[in-house]
Amino acid sequence: MMFRIFEIVAPIFIAVLVGYLYSRARKPAMETVNAINLDVFVPLLIISVFAEQKINLPDYGSLILVAFLITMVPGVAAFGLSKLLHIDAKTFVPPMMFKNSGNVGIPLLLFTFGEEFLPAIIIIFIVENTLHFTTGIWIISAKDRSFAFLKQPMIIATAIGLGLSLFNVQLPFWVVESLRLLGNVAVPLLLFSLGVRLVSLDIRGWKLGMLGAVAAPVLGLLVAAPLATFIPLPETQQKMIWLFAALPPAVLNFLIAEKYNQEPDKVAAIVLFANAATVVTLPLVLYFVL
Repeated sequence: MMFRIFEIVAPIFIAVLVGYLYSRARKPAMETVNAINLDVFVPLLIISVFAEQKINLPDYGSLILVAFLITMVPGVAAFGLSKLLHIDAKTFVPPMMFKNSGNVGIPLLLFTFGEEFLPAIIIIFIVENTLHFTTGIWIISAKDRSFAFLKQPMIIATAIGLGLSLFNVQLPFWVVESLRLLGNVAVPLLLFSLGVRLVSLDIRGWKLGMLGAVAAPVLGLLVAAPLATFIPLPETQQKMIWLFAALPPAVLNFLIAEKYNQEPDKVAAIVLFANAATVVTLPLVLYFVL
């Protein structure tokens, strides 16, 4: 069992470590690379999944509902916790809600369950990501409560993918292979960029960072427990939900906080400490799941 867990987490941590070591040595400017990954490679990964496999969305109805609840419900508890501890809710609540379903979630679930479950993995990512670009921004900025998120490449890619599935469109082999080739760039680059981010870990914010590192997976798992009992899911999807619930906050939380000047240093501390803590938390949850 322990060797199986090692086989799953080792490629993830090695890819993150390579990014960390490279950043320590060269200090690369990753802003453009990250933008390309989010605007090109991840959207193409989404389209490639829908293009390669026939996905009947109603079959994933329960999974979509559970992913939605595990994303949204911790926000209520986090809001109460922020008031109790006198932390700005706009700083603390989004990282407790929106998980790292891209950098960590996709490779973790992929290595754990295999490519045959990639449609379910991508659907979980789509749910969390869509909520982040809507509810997440609305929480921080009342002025941006619009439908501008529909212009996001990942949202457009989701619409294209759903269209391919709904109308049963069969793309030529060379198109599908091209999409898959480019989409396969996304996962390793997500992990590498996370390693680069960890270099900027600021220990001065360790108290809030450690609070976030503990609260994010605990709140997620507390919500997942009753959902796993009362909402029927296939066995593998149920295991996916436990892992999804334990994921650390998304790096995107920091980027959005920086954009709207919402205490980005504090958000960075939460995000980076929580992601660093996955060295401990993810193997523990994997042991429980497997």
